[in-house]
Order: sequence, then C-alpha cells, then structure tokens
Amino acid sequence: MRNDPGLVAILAYDGLCTFEFGIAVEVFGLARPEFDFPWYRHCIVGLDQGPMRAMGGIQVLADAGLEALAEARTIIIPGWRDRAELPPAELLEALRAAHERGARLLSICSGVFVLAASGLLDGQRATTHWRYTDELVRRYPAIEVDPQVLYVDAGQLISSAGSAAGIDACLHLVARDFGSQVANRVAQRLVMAPQRAGGQAQFIPAPVAQAVRHDLSGLLEWVRQHLSEPLEISQLAKRVAMSERTFLRRFSDATGMSPKAWLQHERLARARALLEGGGQSVERIAEQCGFRTVEGFRIAFRNSVGLPPSAYRERFGATGMAQETAEISS
Repeated sequence: MRNDPGLVAILAYDGLCTFEFGIAVEVFGLARPEFDFPWYRHCIVGLDQGPMRAMGGIQVLADAGLEALAEARTIIIPGWRDRAELPPAELLEALRAAHERGARLLSICSGVFVLAASGLLDGQRATTHWRYTDELVRRYPAIEVDPQVLYVDAGQLISSAGSAAGIDACLHLVARDFGSQVANRVAQRLVMAPQRAGGQAQFIPAPVAQAVRHDLSGLLEWVRQHLSEPLEISQLAKRVAMSERTFLRRFSDATGMSPKAWLQHERLARARALLEGGGQSVERIAEQCGFRTVEGFRIAFRNSVGLPPSAYRERFGATGMAQETAEISS
C-alpha cells in the first residue's frame, strides 16, 4: 500500500449481528502501534437513526450516516438482520455508487444478501454460510454461489461464509493491501493461526485423528519442512501407513482440501514469505518451494496472489516497505 489505505466504513443497523460487527472493528478499527506505516481509518456508518440494537442487548452509536460511504475505500457489511428483508433502496444505491467509483465491498455471513440485492453480484462468484447457500441460489440465480469455500475474492467484491470465516476474509484483504507478513502479525495479535486460504472447506466433518498411526498433523509439519522436494501422494500415504484411497479421504476430512491443493497453498505461502523477507532470486525461491519450473511458479503465484512474484516483492518486500514508509513520512 503506497499511500494511505483509506477509510473503512463498517455498516451498522438495528438488529446488528454483534460478532460479525466485532470482527470488522477488531481488524480495521484498532490502533496498530506495532506498525510504522499508516493503518486504515475507520468509521461506523449507521443505516438507522439513534442507538441501534445489536444481538446480546448491546446498543451501537454511529459515527456517520450513509453519506460517509461516498468517501470509503472499503465497505464492510457485517451480516444482515433478516435475510427475507429487502435492504433499503438508499443503502443499495449507495453501495452501487461506491462500487462504481472503485470501492471494495466485503460481506460477512448473511451480509451477502445485501450485496445480492444490490445486483452487484450478478454474474460473479460468491459464498455465504452453508446454511444459507441454497436460499441464496434460489433467490438470486444470476450469482454463481460456491457453498464450500470460506470466502470468495472477486476483486472489488469479497464475500465470506459463517462468522469466523469473516476473520479470514478480512485478513485476506489486509494481505492484499500490506502483504502476508503484516496480515500474519494482525492474526497473531488476534491470537489465532495465520489467515486461511479462501478455498478451504467451510464445514470439516472430522478432526485430524488422534491415534499415532493416523496422525496427519505430524505429516503436515513434515511436509512444510520438505516443500522443496517432489512430494507424491503415494509417498505421503506411506509415511502415515495408509492406502492412497484412505489417505485421500482422511486428508480431505482433516483439512477440507485435497493434498494437491493444500500443498500448493503451502508452497505459495512460503514463496510469499521469502519474497517479502529477502533478496533471493525468483528462480531460487521457485526451487526452494518445490516448483519444477520458474514459469510454472510465476503462473501459479500470479493466479493465487494477483501479482507476479517480482511485483509482489517490489510492493511488499523489506526494501519496498522501507521506501514506502520514507515516502509517506516525507
């Protein structure tokens, strides 16, 4: 982020979803003295007049009305009070206007029904809590609903699944703006694991088995230490004494991803850290992360992150961030 990351407007309304609202305030509204660069400015934008009731008996006062959405670079919709209730026309008009001028709109859980009502999601991928996906498909058939994933990044439009997935979506936006190291430091302050990939499953039916014979957690850590090596399914299954078929099923149950998808995610996460933290060549990083060719690494990285590796390092690497801080300070 070479300039001020801008204003984050967090929508509040009567009947506010407290947890989803708290997520947005926690990520974007807290002061960040641990960083020496400008953080997000934020304001609470009230849809309704006066103190607004939130779940749990809490009352919320807004900083501004809907007119503040015209100044926001990012707008957060933390749930919606009633999926069957069509949001007010003035809110939908303000969201469409914000999108047209380039603002990012992020919905958490049932907040996607507000975006859907605006028409902005027509022809786009989106998600919501697994309990609501069938309803979203039925009411808004023009939206490509993915019922499995934690969140969907469609550029200016980001939608997340159930409440906790909103944390991952918000951290994903932080990573887009500041890089994965900054996002991981925000996650650390939240006392949570680093932000999860959006493609992970919402609902994992079984935890990693605790028996030593089927201890996938140990395997996952071993894989992270051997990302530079060519890793095959048969090799991984053998390490945990399973048939390949059983291994694939248990791995998916435990992580919500296939081994191939999980391994790609881990390799790209390592690549991001290496690009941010040092001066190694792209070729060397590709090799350390287990990519067979540099071109294959570049394609995979760009498809995942949205930037080629060299541009990512220029933007989020130590040198780039130092220059950026100096420019902001001068």
